[in-house]
Amino acid sequence: MQNGVFISFEGSEGSGKSTQIDRLASFLDQQGHSVIVTREPGGTEIGEEIRHLLKHSASGKEMCPETELLLFAASRAQLVRQVVEPALKEGKVILCDRFLDSTTVYQGVARKLSKDPVTMINNFAVGNLMPHLTIVLDVPAEVGLNRIRHRVTDLPDRMEKENIKFYELVRDGYLMLAKSIPDRFVVLDGTASVEAVEQQIRDALDKRLA
Repeated sequence: MQNGVFISFEGSEGSGKSTQIDRLASFLDQQGHSVIVTREPGGTEIGEEIRHLLKHSASGKEMCPETELLLFAASRAQLVRQVVEPALKEGKVILCDRFLDSTTVYQGVARKLSKDPVTMINNFAVGNLMPHLTIVLDVPAEVGLNRIRHRVTDLPDRMEKENIKFYELVRDGYLMLAKSIPDRFVVLDGTASVEAVEQQIRDALDKRLA
């Protein structure tokens, strides 16, 4: 990985993305790579303000799907131009907890917004930038929700309070999307042990990005 590399992690709430991103960042750092870990929504001061509105603000309870779509895109546009593009030019490895595929699945599939405006807004937000590799940690909806309920450090945010039907749609959306873009996506079993998933991610990087 001599040039900059952009890797996104996707999956429903409770899929284990944060754990695996931290482990991969540590591994790559030990291998001598300069690594940036970021997230969506967020990753910049503007993005973190939007994240609070989307996930934690009491006013978010009244948010319509169209507003949600545009706010996610706004955060993403800032992240791309302020963080991701400069880091790629510097030859760094960027690990991002969610990217535009989350909007395709959450707002497009689960919220049932029309495909054309979702795609157009996604493309406008990111320009020509796409991840080199997208790792989907796949877990059944009931597993993800059970993990959320048993967290001891965080209260569920607005997105994590959705019902099981919503997360079944999210899971189906990710699997359909990954099947349609096999050159970019790798789907891994998020119910496997942390160590097993970590090794599968390393193998995917060796195979796809060597």
